[in-house]
Amino acid sequence: MKLKKKTKRVLIFLLIVLIVIVGLCIYTKFFSNSPTKVKKVDSIPKYGYNLKSTHPEEYKKLFSELKEILSEESVNKEAYAKKISQMFIYDFFSLDYKVAKTDVGGVEFINPYIEENFLEAAENEYYKYVESNIYGNRDQDLPRVTKPVVDSIDQISYKYTITKNKRDYEQTDQKAYKVVVKWDYTKSSFDDYQKEGTLVLINHGKKLDIVELQEETK
Repeated sequence: MKLKKKTKRVLIFLLIVLIVIVGLCIYTKFFSNSPTKVKKVDSIPKYGYNLKSTHPEEYKKLFSELKEILSEESVNKEAYAKKISQMFIYDFFSLDYKVAKTDVGGVEFINPYIEENFLEAAENEYYKYVESNIYGNRDQDLPRVTKPVVDSIDQISYKYTITKNKRDYEQTDQKAYKVVVKWDYTKSSFDDYQKEGTLVLINHGKKLDIVELQEETK
């Protein structure tokens, strides 16, 4: 049984349409997306803190609260320590809005003398398996922190070492802070991830810097 010419033309036309649709779908998914552009949307210039366009609303709220704390003529250091502890936990342990494994959260709260080691450890451990999302097409289930709460805060004397010009210098901060933070994740599938930690913050000029992150053991 032979197909009539008209029927053949219709089938050829439908086949061409199908090929075009499939081609457009493939192009849209893999080639047409523009690279994700991360922009600075707010900042606290005197302290070097920045808010990115990729930060979720919960983090933006924390940033606004920090901005208010730091705008006071006499800054409440304890409130400052609590707020950046919450912000660090949120930004470091939330992976779902990170562009790549090198997009490590909370770096601006880390003491500059340990920043390089901190980044190296983060990229090789907690951030190791974060896939690139530069084109916004990542299909990977990643955690996001919710409700970081300061469980306790104490002022402590803290000894630490800094290296300058290849020499080690011992320092003591008599007014450092030890902050215990607890948090949850938006998805129960990440309930076995770390949900409690202790931060140590030292005074660095007018700023407070994080120098330790310890996992709490029960």
